[in-house]
Amino acid sequence: MEESQNGSTVNRRKEILQKLYKNGQVIISELSKEFNVSEVTIRNDLDQLEQKNMLLRARGGAIKLENNVGVDQRISEKNKIHYVEKVAIGKSAAALISENDTMIIDSGTTTAEMVKHMQSFKSLNVITNAMNIVNMLSGYPNINVIIPGGYLRQNSMSLVGPLAEKNLRSFHVDKVFLGVDGFDTRNGIYTPNMEEAYLNEIMIEIANEVIVLADSSKFNKKSLAFICPVNKIHTVVTDAGISAEDKKRLEDLDVKVIIV
Repeated sequence: MEESQNGSTVNRRKEILQKLYKNGQVIISELSKEFNVSEVTIRNDLDQLEQKNMLLRARGGAIKLENNVGVDQRISEKNKIHYVEKVAIGKSAAALISENDTMIIDSGTTTAEMVKHMQSFKSLNVITNAMNIVNMLSGYPNINVIIPGGYLRQNSMSLVGPLAEKNLRSFHVDKVFLGVDGFDTRNGIYTPNMEEAYLNEIMIEIANEVIVLADSSKFNKKSLAFICPVNKIHTVVTDAGISAEDKKRLEDLDVKVIIV
């Protein structure tokens, strides 16, 4: 069968998105030959990715959408996008922290903005897999920093893999602060990387409270890897760009929505 010979649909679509991000466009006939599948299969891939707002279909192929959440962007690139909103969200999220909390801070540019407002705390335990956040917290003497280990993903500057997963399961925390790349209020939250998604699932399992930091551009978008459904989330911190429909849908599911 085509699928067994060429890997999973998910992996093929991920590679298509990577090519799209690199070249700006992809051609159906070329993808068909490269992956050794029919052009009908490639058309279906592109149609499905377009439905998830990851690309724009064009005659004979597809072209890239700007700020595509399906593509695993480098953290230095993501930091430039919606920066003003991320600063405000980070400051508001820091107000949700209490003295003596034990928490997980996920990798991401918005969570990093939160860390900038944590220097006044006298006693916190922070578990993080994000090296940029470790570097920031190293300057805060009253915060105990725990690094779960793993191997480094250069794009996100985060540690992932079996070692990180095993070590995280040894903890239980008050709160987890998650950054996301896509948020569909009918389904849940997403990230472009499957290993990070699995690690996020573990973070959610071991936390009493799940807090998602997401600027409004993340809504009505999906990415390759699903993290969790909306009913696992307790609080969302976002900006005023969130639609009334998305806000109501979250609140109807007992999710607290904080708008900065």
